[in-house]
Amino acid sequence: MTDRNVVDSSAWLEYLADSDQAAHFAGALEDTDSLIVPVVTIYEVFKKVLRERGENEALQVAGQMQCGTVVDLTLSLALDAARHRLPLADSIIYATALQCGATLWTRDADFEGLPNVRYFPKPRKMPDESA
Repeated sequence: MTDRNVVDSSAWLEYLADSDQAAHFAGALEDTDSLIVPVVTIYEVFKKVLRERGENEALQVAGQMQCGTVVDLTLSLALDAARHRLPLADSIIYATALQCGATLWTRDADFEGLPNVRYFPKPRKMPDESA
């Protein structure tokens, strides 16, 4: 890949779990020269891994996430993010992608239809046929 990429927390978690959907995000995540990592994404992923798998694994994941270019929240970025009609973290992640001229990769429906977004919806769960 040659384009710059931002990968949303939802997609990082799919990749780290090696789910059946991880392949959608592998190229963007493994091209570390083009990977932009908003610091709020590290926060979200670290918090979830910490809660579910403990401190050691969360620290390892946070270290792995720093393989790309980490972008801190600045005043300029915060003001740009506030202009988007998205939840706080999503606004920061999207504004980071736009400021960096990057494509945002995600599974989060909040981003569906926005410019410069590669959205991969979560597979629909089949109703329980045993009921």
